[in-house]
Amino acid sequence: MSNKLPVGILGATGVVGQRFIQMLENHAWFEVAWLAASDRSEGKTYAEAVRWRLKRAIPANAAGMKVSPAGPEGAPKIIFAALDASIAAELEPRFAEAGCAVVSNSSALRMKGDVPLVIPEVNSGHIKLIDTQPWRKKSGGYVVTNPNCSAIGLVLALAPLHQRFGLETVMAVTMQAVSGAGYPGVASLDILGNVIPYIRNEEEKMEEETLKLLGQVNGTKIVPAGFAMSAQCNRVAVEDGHTESVSVRLKRKAKAEEIIAAWNEYRSEPQELKLPSAPERPVVYLEANDRPQPRFDVDTGAGMTTVVGRLRPCGVLDWKFTVLSHNTIRGAAGAALLNAELLKAKGYLNPDVGK
Repeated sequence: MSNKLPVGILGATGVVGQRFIQMLENHAWFEVAWLAASDRSEGKTYAEAVRWRLKRAIPANAAGMKVSPAGPEGAPKIIFAALDASIAAELEPRFAEAGCAVVSNSSALRMKGDVPLVIPEVNSGHIKLIDTQPWRKKSGGYVVTNPNCSAIGLVLALAPLHQRFGLETVMAVTMQAVSGAGYPGVASLDILGNVIPYIRNEEEKMEEETLKLLGQVNGTKIVPAGFAMSAQCNRVAVEDGHTESVSVRLKRKAKAEEIIAAWNEYRSEPQELKLPSAPERPVVYLEANDRPQPRFDVDTGAGMTTVVGRLRPCGVLDWKFTVLSHNTIRGAAGAALLNAELLKAKGYLNPDVGK
């Protein structure tokens, strides 16, 4: 018998659900034991229910698995959730109330005061908020979330600078891949040869989540970081990989070589704990003046590394640079998987979470 922890995936047929299945195929600690999706998929095999969009074939164990109803009855106690926000707002609390550990990629509960919003390399200490959740006190269940796909790459690039020099002002302009819109996503006649300068709620998420992620735990709440933050978000005709043009003002002046060293030397708890999905280097700086580029750099660190380049002085703030991260791996399924690995390493996961 396997000694891996059984896990379930809510929203298994969507693009992020597919990434979960792909990344969990040979995972050292977890194995997929349960899949759930919408009513129209219920009762079908996963291969029948899904329109598979990833380049590698559907893992054989998942392909033949029956899709279950999207309720906690019969589900494992560890759940990865890849749901639309409106559905997540209803379903995720039901699973937590039933004693499940819900590791969510949804935005529905991210900004709730007692729900940790976590990037393990940045703010692993925020997971202690789990213990303040009413579900935790009642059934043992809880919800932990990962950030928006555009916020996570930005924050991984900002965290080393905030730690060493402090941040006063951050301005970010994104060029976001179409895979971030799910499937079928953006119509081809809307995006080909075009840039769409609006993604619903994206700018608000980036601004709010960045400040929460880089904030501090004070008792039972997070005090957001105190720097000014502005985001502008655009959809572009790129398959995978969100690119961001970022300008910052630092509290303490720094030279270019000091900033680059801060990125390249950055290591944190996931690297110390050797978590299975943790990249050896969470942030990498590329010296070439035309990098990073999604076509060449998005899979760095198996898609879990944030790639930074083009550091140069800014005529308005102090410095400007370019950030690239894989939006469906580090920005979605991989982020949640790393959160689950952190929870296990910290003793928050076992097959009977909530008992």
